[in-house]
Amino acid sequence: MTGGEAVGAGVVPVSDARPEDSAWPTMSWPPPSDTVLRGQVVEVAPLDLERDIEALFSAVDDERVWEHLPFRASDTDEYTDFLRRRWVAPTVLPWIVRLVAPYRDLLAGTVVGTSSYLDVSVHDARLEIGSTAYRPDVWGTAVNPETKLLLLGYAFDELHVGRVQLKTDVRNTRSQRAIARLGARYEGTLSRYQRRADGTVRDTVLFSVSAEDWPRVRSGLLTRLNG
Repeated sequence: MTGGEAVGAGVVPVSDARPEDSAWPTMSWPPPSDTVLRGQVVEVAPLDLERDIEALFSAVDDERVWEHLPFRASDTDEYTDFLRRRWVAPTVLPWIVRLVAPYRDLLAGTVVGTSSYLDVSVHDARLEIGSTAYRPDVWGTAVNPETKLLLLGYAFDELHVGRVQLKTDVRNTRSQRAIARLGARYEGTLSRYQRRADGTVRDTVLFSVSAEDWPRVRSGLLTRLNG
């Protein structure tokens, strides 16, 4: 037996989950700039840096929000520069999240956070939802599940993606629980995947929602929001 055979001796090959698969429809990208996704609690629209940055930075200017993010902006100028350099690209679309009605002592129209489409691959009909940050007083409320319902629904039903993935720092147990509660599947942990703001390198926990999962995930989120 060769060394190569010995290394793979204990590996069980993964079977094809879709052996009778057919060609997937072409993904639509990018969304129109005037897209607005509206729910009962929040509405989500593409981020306009000139219009939205001050309200967004005010919403997330809290050390708890930045604890597991790769960068800590000190003011709106630095945050604007960060977004322009790191996120505003053809394969990235940041979204702004606002309240559509008064909620938890906050006024309608209040900016409560942001989330993004990331690593968009039109050819492969997939994207990631990430860079999510909310003001702490809406943590654990309907804001995140409804935001994710809107973004997942638009991705699957309008953009025709086949896969959405979500990632988080292995140390961010709150985020891991929130993603799992969406109904996303845990796919594994990527070791030494990404550098943190303090220079350490994090392990990244990977989840996904596939087109086949989407009806189950949508039903679960609707039940949760309407319960």
